Amino acid sequence: MALPTHVTLLDVGPRDGLQNEKQAVATAHKVELVQRLQAAGVKEIEVTSFVSPKWVPQMSDGAAVMAAIERRVGVRYSVLVPNLKGLEAALPTRPDEVVVFGAASEAFSQRNINCGIEESIERFRPVAAAARAAGLKVRGAISCALGCPYQGEVSLDDIERVVRLMKSIGVQHLGIADTIGVGTPRRAQAALERALAHFPLEEVSGHFHDTYGQALANIYACLELGVHSFDASVAGLGGCPYAKGATGNVASEDVVFMLNGLGIHTGIDIDALVDAGAFISGVLGRAPVSRAGKALLGKRAAS
Repeated sequence: MALPTHVTLLDVGPRDGLQNEKQAVATAHKVELVQRLQAAGVKEIEVTSFVSPKWVPQMSDGAAVMAAIERRVGVRYSVLVPNLKGLEAALPTRPDEVVVFGAASEAFSQRNINCGIEESIERFRPVAAAARAAGLKVRGAISCALGCPYQGEVSLDDIERVVRLMKSIGVQHLGIADTIGVGTPRRAQAALERALAHFPLEEVSGHFHDTYGQALANIYACLELGVHSFDASVAGLGGCPYAKGATGNVASEDVVFMLNGLGIHTGIDIDALVDAGAFISGVLGRAPVSRAGKALLGKRAAS
């Protein structure tokens, strides 16, 4: 299959990228990040989550962030919800999409939420039903699909089992996530092929962490399948809590730079995206993780 001519990037920086930051990030800075991303041309943004502030204090201002962002026509704003209570809190903030999640690894599911995969996903059935009844799209994410910090390898059959479960509860779009960044290109292709057996091409996406430097290669491998939707995180925000000191989400700037080189349209202005990455990195007091971002900032400084 020829490579796609257009790719849609969902920037998860404001939610997945910031949620594990130890320092408090001001609501105004989160809002500014979203504004900068959409000004750069990002059409899908994972803004926040509606989870217990006891467990994720960084996201306790989700409603305030959603209230303050300036909505743009053509931009989809998504939020992560862990249960019906989270959805009930999210609905008044008018998201376009909600995200539910489950692991491909039984060991990961047991270790993190003290229940098996089937039970964990079944809990989302009423959430998905209520969200769809409210006119919201339901996106599902399968974590640890290419490897687990506790059990190691995850079989393709295990991935497909969770794909089927997600579809059965009403999930409309499915993302395959390499949570610990151990995936390699052929493995990434094989995992997404299992999703493509049950969901249409336009409703399957890849989410790759760059822990071992494989994220761009994995994205390219999935482009070869025709997949044209991927998650990325501006400035490479988001570490990997299961690989201490490792990078986390692939940087949006790096993905856009590669896609530009391939002649694949994203609608994203890479210079404005680099500015957004530099902004939030400055707020956090560190340099962007993005290699393309650092290179382009250096080029500007030199000129």
